[in-house]
Amino acid sequence: MKNLYLTGIAGSGKTAIALGLALKLKKEGYNVTYFKPVGNRARFSNSEDNDALLMREVLKINAEIPQIAPFAVGTSYLSGHKNQEPVVEKIKEAYQDLSKNADLVIIDGAAFPHAGAAYSLDVLNLAGLFNASILNIIKLENDLCVDQAIFLNNYYVLKGLKVAGHIFNNVPRQLLFKTEGIFKPLLEQRGCETLGIIPIRSEIASPTVSEYYEALGGELLTGEDNLELLVEEVIVGAMTMDSALKYMRRSANKAVIMGGDRADMALAALETSTSALILTGGLYPDVKVISCAAEKGVPVILVHSDTYTTIEIISEVSRRIRPGDSRGIAITVENIEKHCDWQKLMNLLENQ
Repeated sequence: MKNLYLTGIAGSGKTAIALGLALKLKKEGYNVTYFKPVGNRARFSNSEDNDALLMREVLKINAEIPQIAPFAVGTSYLSGHKNQEPVVEKIKEAYQDLSKNADLVIIDGAAFPHAGAAYSLDVLNLAGLFNASILNIIKLENDLCVDQAIFLNNYYVLKGLKVAGHIFNNVPRQLLFKTEGIFKPLLEQRGCETLGIIPIRSEIASPTVSEYYEALGGELLTGEDNLELLVEEVIVGAMTMDSALKYMRRSANKAVIMGGDRADMALAALETSTSALILTGGLYPDVKVISCAAEKGVPVILVHSDTYTTIEIISEVSRRIRPGDSRGIAITVENIEKHCDWQKLMNLLENQ
C-alpha cells in the first residue's frame, strides 16, 4: 500500500486534485481511498467536513465522516484541547480502518502545511507518521509562489521526507507560458519534479453566488433561481461612476459590492455581465434596482455588515465541488488526464 500526502495553501485546489486523481486511478484498476486527518474547522457544517462528504459519496467509501476526517483546526482550536496524545491516536486508528485493502491512500492536507503543528499534526509529522510521499499543489499568484515551492521541497527533503513532486493548479491564462517556460525549468534545476500544469477552469475554480450567500447570510431580495451562477471577479463600487463603469464593462460574471443607497451604480452594474449584487450596510435599495435585477435574473444579497467586513468574509470563500456536480467532478478527472503525468506519479510512488 502507498500513501500520497497532498499539501498546499488554502485555495490551492488540493481536494479537486485529490478527487480527480482518485477517480482516474480507480478507472485504471487501483483501489483508492481518501483520508483527511486534519480538516479546516471553518469549512465544517453541522460538524461534518464538506470535503469528506464529497469523497465518501463519489468514491463510495464505506465509513462515517468522523472516521474520514477525525480532527479539525481553526484559528482558536487550541482552546478546547489539553492533551495531544488522544488526538494522534484517534487519527492513527481512523487511518488503520480506512486503509485496509487499499492500494493507495490519498491523504488531503490541512489548509496550510503548518496547521496543527502544536499537536504534531503538521505536514512534516503526519507525512512521516504515514510514510507518505508528498505532492505539493502550487497556487500560482506570482514569482514568490515558486520560491515557496522550492523552499518547501528542500525543507521536506532535509527532514528525510519523500517528495513525489509539484503540480501548478488553476494557473491563470496570462501565466501559462511563463509557468511552462520559466517556472517549470527553475524547479527542475533545483531538483523539484513538476508533475502537472493545470490551467484555470472557472467551472471548478470560481465560487458560485450560492457559496457567497452561504458565507454572508443576509437577505436574498431576488434571483433565488440563479444562485449557481459563477463569480469570476469581485468589484467594489466605492468609486466614481465613470471609474466604476470602466471596470464593470470589461469584467464578466462578476459580483459587485456597494452600499444599498447606490442605485445609480447598481443599475449600471445590471447593464453589464453581473452574477450578483451584494448590498452592504443593511440599506434596502431603490425598488427600481430590485425590479431590474429580477427582470435580468441577477441575485441581490442584502447584508448588514459594512463593505470592508463583507470583503473580508468573501475573500475566504472558495469553490466547493458538491457530490451532485457531475460536470465539476468530470473536469477534475479531465485535468489529471490532460495536464498531469499521473503515470510518472504512480511510478515514483512504486519506487519509493
